[in-house]
Amino acid sequence: MRSRPAWSDRRRRTLLGLAVGIVAFALGAVGLPDQYGVTSASLAALCGLLLVVATVVFLAIPGPGTLRTLFHTVPLAGAVLVVAVLLLLSTSADLRWLWSLIAVAAAAWTAAAVWQTRRSGD
Repeated sequence: MRSRPAWSDRRRRTLLGLAVGIVAFALGAVGLPDQYGVTSASLAALCGLLLVVATVVFLAIPGPGTLRTLFHTVPLAGAVLVVAVLLLLSTSADLRWLWSLIAVAAAAWTAAAVWQTRRSGD
């Protein structure tokens, strides 16, 4: 069986920081007044989601160059583009400019990922 490279200190610090964020915000949700407790609970949930996502990404893409690998992943770029366009079409006029910018950036990311994949295939 092939051994996986050891995780870098940056990856360990990222996961540890997200875990600390979950605990800190969860304690804040319990101890703070209602309006702040709900926000703190939401931030704890966000840290939990990001912890799961980071763990999956770190397991799927071993070694250095994670961001570069994700940048060159065409299915990920295409999925982001589809979600951005759907949000653009379903949002109100006051946020349409934001989703337009995100959709344009996602289209550029998708085009760059396809171009890099085609170029490296030759």
